[in-house]
This record gives sequence, C-alpha cells and structure tokens, in this order.
Amino acid sequence: MKILVCDQISQDGIDLLRSSKAEFEYVPEISHDELAVKISDFEAIIVRSRTRVTKDVLLRANRLRIVARAGVGVDNIDVEFAKERGIEVVNTPDALTNAVAEFTIGLMIDLSRSITNAATTLRNMEWKKAQFVGSELQGKVYGAIGVGRIGRRVIELAHAFGMKIIAHDIVEIPKEFTSSYEVEMTNQDEVFRRADFLDLHVPLTNETRHLVNREKIEMMKQSAFLVNTSRGQVIDEQAVLVALEKERIAGAALDVFETEPPTRESLLQNKRVIPTPHIAGQTLEAQSKAAISAVRQVLDFLSIKT
Repeated sequence: MKILVCDQISQDGIDLLRSSKAEFEYVPEISHDELAVKISDFEAIIVRSRTRVTKDVLLRANRLRIVARAGVGVDNIDVEFAKERGIEVVNTPDALTNAVAEFTIGLMIDLSRSITNAATTLRNMEWKKAQFVGSELQGKVYGAIGVGRIGRRVIELAHAFGMKIIAHDIVEIPKEFTSSYEVEMTNQDEVFRRADFLDLHVPLTNETRHLVNREKIEMMKQSAFLVNTSRGQVIDEQAVLVALEKERIAGAALDVFETEPPTRESLLQNKRVIPTPHIAGQTLEAQSKAAISAVRQVLDFLSIKT
C-alpha cells in the first residue's frame, strides 16, 4: 500500500507514517500536473488546502482508494466524482476547532481596539495614543452565521467575554447548547441587522457563495465589524471594499479570500481591514491533531498496522 502526502503536514503525522508498515512519499510542493501523473501509483493521498484533487486527477487514479484532508473543508476535492469512482473522502473536522475559534476572538479584539494599526504607527515612530480609542467586547452583540463545531466554540468564548449572542443556522441547534450559552437563534437577516460583530462559519456551497453581498451589507449597522475565517468566496470582496470605503461598516477581518493568495490590493491596503494569510488553524497543536487524525484514518482504512 502506497500513500502520497501532497502538502506540508505536521512532523507528528510523518512520524506516525514512518512507524507504520506503509510505504509513503512526502512531496509537499507537488504541482497539479505532477500529481496527475504520479497519482496512478498510490492507494491513498493526504492533502491540506493547497492541493486540488480535481476530476482530471481522479480520472488517472486507478489504484486510489481514499483521499484524506488534514483540515475541515473539502472544497478543494471533487467529492462527488470521487464517490462515483468509489473513492473514500475523509477530513479532520475536530482538529482545528479551538485554534480557529481563538483566532476569531483575536480578530474581534483587534478590530475593536485597532491593535494592528496602533502597532504599525508606533513602528513608524509615530505616537498616536489619542487616536486609538477602542471599544470592549463585553455587552456587544456577537452574530454567528453557522453554528457548527467552530461556531459553537466561538460562542462559548464570546459568552465568557460577556457578549450578547444571536445566531442563525439551517439546521436545528440543541436547546441544551443555546440555553447554556444564552444564544438567541433567529433568521439570517436579523443577525445581519443586529450584530456588532458578524462572524461567518459556513462551508462553501452554491447557497453560501457571496452570502455577504451588497444587499446584506446594507442591513448591517454602520458600526458593525465583519469577520471571516471560513471560505473567501462566501463574501463578495468588491461589495465589502465599497462598503468600507464609504464607511458603511466599521471594519473587516479577513483570513480567507476569493482567490488565494489574494490579488485585490485595494482591499489588503484598506486601513479598516485586518488581512491575514489563511492562518486561523495554524497552531502547533491544531496542525499536529489534523495530521495525526488524517494519517490514522488512512492507515485504518487501508488496514495498515502501526
């Protein structure tokens, strides 16, 4: 059984592979074209977000039995075509939960206190203390679109900060959870209208693509902040940029973009934006958990002993 690791994963995952009886290759910088040629030799591949497992790759995967994504989303994998070919697709939904949730809270604090901008001015040898009067999270309305694993963990943390919590999801959320954290479940438009911090934790689907658009932004408070650590395509970046330039909303923290690396320089340079390079899940702990989980699922599926 041969396993191909197509992206950089934690050393803990590599060590687990080495301790097993599996034959594996670690090619973290493999190109799409190289993968299409090489794929025919492997029963399993392990990827993160960089590698795209598309139909043309899967068509050449004569021996492939499983694709493991060391992360949450699987939108870089043609899941439907993989299923048609009898190829299992798995991911590691729990591994990054806390890392992304803590990062989200960090972005909210940065937005409300202008930490990044304050640090930038001081590095430029400018002392602008009076300019940076922020606001506190306590008492503000945290609005969550999506109450899955990450959304729930952010809600737990937001509740600890004393925030008022409103949320929307297309699935019913257990009353035990909403009661414990005083979550008011409501419709999507109401979350957009009332949130001081609008936070997105949804997968990329036809329904969520450009979920945040000009019409939705018009519903938001002028003082509201937008936070996105889910998928870049769930917001219309041009609409958000226009809203920021017109001071229609107060700011945005974006860890993901419509194209990555992002090319919309005017958005990245806007002083009301905190842009980060898709690092919400980039902690030592989360990457270790994700790598080990992905490797274990592959080894178990292929009945390879460790």
